[in-house]
Amino acid sequence: MNTEALKEMLYKMADDQLIIGHRNSEWTGFGPLLEEDIAFSSMAQDKVGQSYALYQMLNELGEGEPDTVAFMRNADQFHNCTLTELPNGEYDFSLIRHFLFDAAEAIRFDMLTRSSYKPLADLSIKIRGEIRYHTMHARTWIRQLGNATPESVERLQNSLNEALPHALGIFEPSPFEDEIISSGLFEGERALQAAWEIEIMKVLSETVLQVPDLTALSPSYGGRIGKHTPHLQPLLDEMAEVFRSDPTADW
Repeated sequence: MNTEALKEMLYKMADDQLIIGHRNSEWTGFGPLLEEDIAFSSMAQDKVGQSYALYQMLNELGEGEPDTVAFMRNADQFHNCTLTELPNGEYDFSLIRHFLFDAAEAIRFDMLTRSSYKPLADLSIKIRGEIRYHTMHARTWIRQLGNATPESVERLQNSLNEALPHALGIFEPSPFEDEIISSGLFEGERALQAAWEIEIMKVLSETVLQVPDLTALSPSYGGRIGKHTPHLQPLLDEMAEVFRSDPTADW
């Protein structure tokens, strides 16, 4: 097993979960409905917990303590896709991002239950179960609002158009892609993207939303190798404020 390939894969998953978990937590107290306030808060808690479990796995492979790794790196050291770091905007954008991201995560962790690295396969079984609720929540609201009023449809359509290039960045190939696939660690980003496209098309076809030609879009690559939007560093500074003032604080 190529340990560096495994670490790279774990870092991008952990960083994805941490960053989108924090973005989801920003809806606490601001949700458009009480139920949505609670739902986004619950999903945020799940994702931060998932990131912690992945950082623990990295620690067992020789990387730093989870708190240090999560809160003491700068933006250019993070491997999350750019979709996760974008500001929440209005609820329609957060909902579209939630739908696109969690559809990919559900498939990723299902695939990883068959990983040749047993600790990751075992953890993926647990995470897959948690994400099942997230995808059900997203699909329900996409179907409902994607067939509702002209305003709701227009808002979702605009957010879908904005988010899709960033969503394609989820599948940025790893520098170790061939080794990851050949060693059985993971089936690969191309296989994941193909399954994701089928899944999102299935849900979106049940709405009046129009899906742009994905092959004509330029994927927002770079996040996996530390090239981020200007939004990430201020977010990291905010996240690290408590840890830097009290390094003994618990998650």
